[in-house]
Amino acid sequence: MTAPLKKGDLFHIVAASSPISKKEDLLSGIKVLEDWGLICNDFDAVDRSWGYLAGNDEVRFNNLHSNNHYPLLAFARGGWGSARLLEKKQPWREGWLIGFSDLTSILLARLAGGFQGGVHGPLITTLGSEPDWSKNRLKSILFGNSVPDIYGDPWGGGISKGHLIVGNLTVLTHLIGTQHLPNFNKSILIIEDIGEAPYRIDRMLTHLRLAGVLQQLSGLGFGSFNYCDNEIDVEETKTFELLDIFKDRTQDLKIPIVSNLPIGHCCGNASLPLGSQAILNGDLGSLSLLK
Repeated sequence: MTAPLKKGDLFHIVAASSPISKKEDLLSGIKVLEDWGLICNDFDAVDRSWGYLAGNDEVRFNNLHSNNHYPLLAFARGGWGSARLLEKKQPWREGWLIGFSDLTSILLARLAGGFQGGVHGPLITTLGSEPDWSKNRLKSILFGNSVPDIYGDPWGGGISKGHLIVGNLTVLTHLIGTQHLPNFNKSILIIEDIGEAPYRIDRMLTHLRLAGVLQQLSGLGFGSFNYCDNEIDVEETKTFELLDIFKDRTQDLKIPIVSNLPIGHCCGNASLPLGSQAILNGDLGSLSLLK
């Protein structure tokens, strides 16, 4: 179990994916953590870029795996690039990591490596714009306090218990066939995405079925899927709505399912600790963390 943070602990900002585009968003997120009594390590990646990446692979790898140990690593931004760092052996260490979107690669790979402490939650550049309840939830997780249940739309299926696996659907799907996916057996999987057309969502869920991932789950949750609607010029009779795809690809699993959970690319991105035990209630639409 990862040791709770305490006031005076250092946090280190990691730009493992795309370059930071708005310094003011970064500073806003830093202020939130500093208001909790945490101390920011010197950060030098504000103007760092290499094409569409925040530095070449060696620079970003060293940013992630600093010689110094920090109780908290806060990822700066998503985009693309974190999976490239997994080509090298990862010297994982104990501690907390927070991020989501493209950082799904790092969070899942670290969990697969036997380390907990990864939190699927706001990036340092999105934290400042999160509502108070979301900020307080993240703080409670990091400092070892309990958090309230979160709710979505219930699809039935009863109640299940399992370890949490949370991530971006696109990134998770592209890790299939690698050593960087954790054990899905009897887990509760929560997925989210942004900007993917319904047929692409269908393709990825089908990939998860063909790989036998969905069949192993004890429960399934859908988070935010913003901007995943059909294009305007698509004829209604020649496509499916996103909700129809979710149901078609999952309801034969006969497990608890909850949709529309406040997780992902939405303002109100509820933090969830990967690997923690949880209960998914498909009848009430709730997700609860167990201590």
